[in-house]
Amino acid sequence: MTAWRCMQRKCIEEVTCKGSVFVGKMTVYHGSESMIGREEQKENDLFFTCSLIDYIARKTKNRRADVVNALGKELISKIYELADVYHSDNIERVSDDFIARAKIQEGTFDNLSVAKYSIPSHWDIGKVYKRLILGIAKCKKIDVMDALFEAYQSFVSSKIEDFNSSFYYDAPQNILNAFLSGGLEKEDGEKVQ
Repeated sequence: MTAWRCMQRKCIEEVTCKGSVFVGKMTVYHGSESMIGREEQKENDLFFTCSLIDYIARKTKNRRADVVNALGKELISKIYELADVYHSDNIERVSDDFIARAKIQEGTFDNLSVAKYSIPSHWDIGKVYKRLILGIAKCKKIDVMDALFEAYQSFVSSKIEDFNSSFYYDAPQNILNAFLSGGLEKEDGEKVQ
């Protein structure tokens, strides 16, 4: 397994200074949205949206970035806005509907069959992306949908897809900082993207 560490820790310090509260390894942002359970409703909607993207990518053997591009902003915004409805439905049926609407073809990317270690669920990866997207939106002061596209189009997405590395289960702050700094540093100090 490849171990990574981040090169820069600037944004989390800025975010922490702006009223975020750390709960374990997770940054929880306070806002005006209604709360259900331990997180805001829109954060939960983003979690479902990211989990569905991962589910579709696995099912169609495509990279997550390719699924995001195929769905486009309009369909992803619809998923995000109606996530509480879709979340109560069978994810298999919901994914089939969006695969058909976006005309997503079967690909050749299969990171599950080459994984040597325990494979995280689509819910696990959805949580990784949710945290990354919220951090990007907060640090760059951009809309969540814009942050979603930035996250999935970045080099970080291919690192998260590599289940033979330790990157996807790294601390959320480290994943965000890797995105913000534009690269990673191997333990030996070599910079990579």
